[in-house]
Amino acid sequence: MSSKIVSILRVPFGLGGARPGAHLGPEALIDAGLIRHLSKLPLILENEGEVAASIADPIPSETGHTKLKHLQEIVAVNTELAARVSSIVDQGKFPLVLGGDHSIAIGTIAGLTQHYKNIGIIWFDAHGDLNTEDTSPTGNIHGMSLAVNLGRGHELLTHIKQQGSNIDPKKVVIIGARQLDDGEKAWIRSSGITCFTMHDIDRLGMSHVITEALRIVGQDTDGVHLSFDIDSLDPYEAPGTGTAVQGGVNYREAHFALEMMAESGLITSAEFVEVNPLLDSNNRTVRLTNELICSLMGQRIL
Repeated sequence: MSSKIVSILRVPFGLGGARPGAHLGPEALIDAGLIRHLSKLPLILENEGEVAASIADPIPSETGHTKLKHLQEIVAVNTELAARVSSIVDQGKFPLVLGGDHSIAIGTIAGLTQHYKNIGIIWFDAHGDLNTEDTSPTGNIHGMSLAVNLGRGHELLTHIKQQGSNIDPKKVVIIGARQLDDGEKAWIRSSGITCFTMHDIDRLGMSHVITEALRIVGQDTDGVHLSFDIDSLDPYEAPGTGTAVQGGVNYREAHFALEMMAESGLITSAEFVEVNPLLDSNNRTVRLTNELICSLMGQRIL
């Protein structure tokens, strides 16, 4: 980690996904003791407050632009988020963004690219999030956020990052994928994005995957962002998420991955998304997410 000053920014927004509840994730993480746990580590913590959603009703509707659901609200939230993240980085602090659904990555990375000219991205996710309005089977923008950050998608979404630097797809690594649409597969193969599926993790082991991922994103880059979707974990470990897919990363694999990232010293920003307390079981997903954040921030068994 490049800075010991960690600025925690909450984004209680859930209109990018299909199921209500992700907007409750940030508050649930804080209520479950995230600040208390992080305070035990050698960090300086700052509370950046929250990015307010521009709509009171968190339940997605079927009205409006059906190929890009809640487009205006998502543009508004991410525009503000980009400015807030940019300000945090400008002060030399480590942005720790708590979502919300994965559409907020549009704003997080837009803010980062105003400072980092050659940023590397680790996208820890069961999905590729590389759809556009033309390829998305649902119209839910949380499945388009990585594509937008790479310059593909509706102009209102890509415009948020217009003032920032471009991201080289060869510096993007997806980890934990196990549900990819045909269009996403084709783009991964043609663009130079590295994608470690669950098959790769099974075959190579998490240690090899993370070592290689860190090599890719750390070579000739001036910053590395971790975008961690909790649905990368198996639903047995983390049931509280809106797009759960069987056969994901297990408890120790996830901790080990984040411990390796912390040890590398390469990670300069992070976001944790798609925690849905309404779908959780005995707060298991919330507690696990807090534990994983602490592992990324340097917590160790001994």
